[in-house]
Amino acid sequence: MTAEVPAGAAPAARAAGAADHVPLPASGGTAPRAPLAARAAAELVGTAGLVAVVVGSGIQATRLTGDVALQLLANSTATVFGLGALIVLLGPVSGAHFNPAVTLAEWWTARRGGSGVTGREVGVYVPSQIAGAVVGAVLADAMFGEPLVKWSTQDRSAGNLLLGEVVATAGLILLILGLARTDRLRCAPAAVAAYIGAAYWFTSSTSFANPAVTIGRAFTDTFAGIAPTSVPGFVAMQLIGAVVGLGLVAVIFMRGEPAGGAPDRRGRHAVLAAPASSAPMAASTDGSTR
Repeated sequence: MTAEVPAGAAPAARAAGAADHVPLPASGGTAPRAPLAARAAAELVGTAGLVAVVVGSGIQATRLTGDVALQLLANSTATVFGLGALIVLLGPVSGAHFNPAVTLAEWWTARRGGSGVTGREVGVYVPSQIAGAVVGAVLADAMFGEPLVKWSTQDRSAGNLLLGEVVATAGLILLILGLARTDRLRCAPAAVAAYIGAAYWFTSSTSFANPAVTIGRAFTDTFAGIAPTSVPGFVAMQLIGAVVGLGLVAVIFMRGEPAGGAPDRRGRHAVLAAPASSAPMAASTDGSTR
């Protein structure tokens, strides 16, 4: 680990983005004032940028040092800064999802009575994110003189790694929706990027937490790659993690009742973010997510 306030935006998004009565992005929100083509382009470019950062910094790190810990430190640090910048830049256009798990989670919250992306928008966002991830991996390989497309040989099918993906994705969705429910989406660019940076280290899988990024990273046989045979398991666990994250949000941030007994709707929203995801202002989700 996946930003706006106009017409279809949720109350939480408007509260986060309009504190100064100026429309600002809310991570994971939709951008009804931007044409769908522009939003699709933002998701494609943003996801491509994210994967280029992840793969490119991984290649650079392995060329500069043989210490695996330093390689991971360089990779995670670059991802934190790159993801944060992409969320701030593209959040006002598309919401900066960069992450199918974030997009699908927002669609689900919209189905539950809030505002968010429609089924048609999901059908545009998700292919754009996947295409962007592949482009980003190929671009990173090209910049470093690697074969443009070489399937990764890094097997990541162990059960503990799959569990790590459930945890990483659930945490990302919980973070994004939790920020929305508590009207703190202005913190999303820093919070989502920080979470992904931390999850590189505290999860066994180094926190892919993003189906599109997972697919893109199969196209590069470098430090950040994942074998194509490991992709289905990772994607399945990420989707399960998204469901777990939605469940945690429903339990932890459930609407309370004020003294008078009437439902308190201040926490009602339908915004996701990152990956993620991200991820902004405004995920992922990577995003977010990575």
